[in-house]
Amino acid sequence: MAKNYEEEAKAILKLVGENNVDSVTHCQTRLRFVVKDRKAIDDKALEKLPEVKGVFYGSGQYQVIIGTGVVNDVYAAIAKLGTVNAIYGKDDADTAGKISNEHKTVVQRLMAMLSGIFIPIIPVIAATGLFLGLKSAATNAQVLKLFGAVPSDIPASLTSVISVLTDTVFAFLPALIVWSTFRYFKGTPIIGIVIGLMLVSPILPNAYSVADGSAKAIMLFGWLPVVGSQGSVLTALVAGFIGAKLELFFRRHMPNVLEQILTPFLTMLVTFAIMIMGVGPIVHAIESGMLVGVEAVIHLPFGIGGFLIGAAYPLMVLIGIHQTMIAIETSLLASTGLNPLITLEAMYGFANLGVALAIFLRARSNKAKATSMGAFTSQLFGVSEPTLFGVLIRYNFRPLIVTVLTSGIGAAILSMLNVAANSYGLAVVPSYLMYIYNGHALLWYTIVSLGTVVAAFVATNAFAIPKEVLTPDGDVETANAVISSTVSDNKVYAPVGGETVALDQVSDPVFASGMMGEGMAIKPAEPGINKVYAPQAGTLSVVADTGHAYGLTTDDGMEILVHLGIDTVNLKGAPFTVAVKAGQHVNQGDLLGTFDQAAIKKAGLDATTIVLITNSKSYARIEPVAADTTVQAGADLLAVQREDVKVESVEPA
Repeated sequence: MAKNYEEEAKAILKLVGENNVDSVTHCQTRLRFVVKDRKAIDDKALEKLPEVKGVFYGSGQYQVIIGTGVVNDVYAAIAKLGTVNAIYGKDDADTAGKISNEHKTVVQRLMAMLSGIFIPIIPVIAATGLFLGLKSAATNAQVLKLFGAVPSDIPASLTSVISVLTDTVFAFLPALIVWSTFRYFKGTPIIGIVIGLMLVSPILPNAYSVADGSAKAIMLFGWLPVVGSQGSVLTALVAGFIGAKLELFFRRHMPNVLEQILTPFLTMLVTFAIMIMGVGPIVHAIESGMLVGVEAVIHLPFGIGGFLIGAAYPLMVLIGIHQTMIAIETSLLASTGLNPLITLEAMYGFANLGVALAIFLRARSNKAKATSMGAFTSQLFGVSEPTLFGVLIRYNFRPLIVTVLTSGIGAAILSMLNVAANSYGLAVVPSYLMYIYNGHALLWYTIVSLGTVVAAFVATNAFAIPKEVLTPDGDVETANAVISSTVSDNKVYAPVGGETVALDQVSDPVFASGMMGEGMAIKPAEPGINKVYAPQAGTLSVVADTGHAYGLTTDDGMEILVHLGIDTVNLKGAPFTVAVKAGQHVNQGDLLGTFDQAAIKKAGLDATTIVLITNSKSYARIEPVAADTTVQAGADLLAVQREDVKVESVEPA
């Protein structure tokens, strides 16, 4: 008999608040509410409901994680109640997307923009920082002394060649930012990079040199001072925004016969003119003032500024506004060559390590142990979402308080010691590479970061261990039973070809935390149309109408979810085709459907394919077969070991 989910639906709506809901939709794993007041919802009470695996706020939606299959029934019960706007029940997915966008604040839109612009250039800045660190270490007088040499022994020609590696990115940083901004706003990136190169042309005097009197501005028409934008991140952002919008305007209004030549010509001419005739210098002055203010806060006496930044950063990550720091850090690097801000922010990751490790060692619940160890492991390499959502705010707020305070204290000490990185983009264990340029910086960063881990560990043990993790998951009465076990092995095969990625590395915190089950992710290889194949033989329990997800129950009871992309439910099925239907039995390797990766990326979404075993608790071990490598569709992806325990006899006590 089918279970009635009406009571569950009523309980969820009561806790979310019927009057608090603008709309509700669902995908294959979760209910997605657009709410008026996210703070009015009791997360802890929701997580105690029988069918709720967890909650999460993201993409402008309050998401209640239910699980494959069951979410459809719970949603149907909500729609049947008729007390909230169940928009997918009205086949109006477009309305869902519009409502979601309308509820994104200006800050959320700004975060998305900064993330979209700066993330593509983070790797080259991080690499340049490593080049600088290696150069500093290799030319250090004390290091050279070990080999019986001095800095003057290094040929000038070698120094010049090495400088190409260390100086190029920062010399042309505005060009990279204008290029990325054009790309983000759907302009032509090559036009953007040319405009960026114009702004840093060696013909134009450096604005910083003009400001300190070591150079003079070019006086256009005898009265208009013209300077370059070397090191000015904000100027590059503004130039990229203006240029991209102008290009789109010209393309819409230019006759086809002239569009190919005149659009780039007018875009570059008008954008460059606007920037040098007043906008550029004004924006540069604003940016300089902002940097002075930030540095003043960082260097407040007694480490006060460092504490404020270190303590605030975990909260910024929690509410999703931490991406603003990327632009400030880039400006600091461009203007001073150092980045003290990321040094202070980095203590958040080390504090998380101490909290997660303490809970892992004290927990008696196997679920809590698995969650905290997974969070600890991912945090080692800078992925904080599993720790944040799976540990800090899942049980109670005491672990979060520990992270906030210990992160602030560590940052305060580093600010008093004037420690600064020489790049950004690296966190926790890899972050030490940003300090090898200076022995003093590396030594103190190492001492303070490890001290922060220890402090967070001790504080968590002292007063922040959640009571629920101290309770075992359940005891099995086996004292009087004679038990035999049989172990059967199975595999899950790759539904698509591409580069495998650990689950805790994906951008969706719900999947990354393991809340929905264990598995792996694959970044699809084909830039265009990708085919999706059955990862095992079984019956299709779920085939999403939008084509973005498939649920498969194998012949021996394994429940597999194949989820194509992150938040792709909002695309209403446009990039997907479906070749099967729910209830159909398929063999491993049968075609399920296709998706257009280029269309998904054009919509600004992540095309990473998630493969989960949603009934992971039924298995003794689930291990990746192909980790951090490239696989073909149909290749071994996961190895699964299931232990079936059978009671043969019961002896009298």
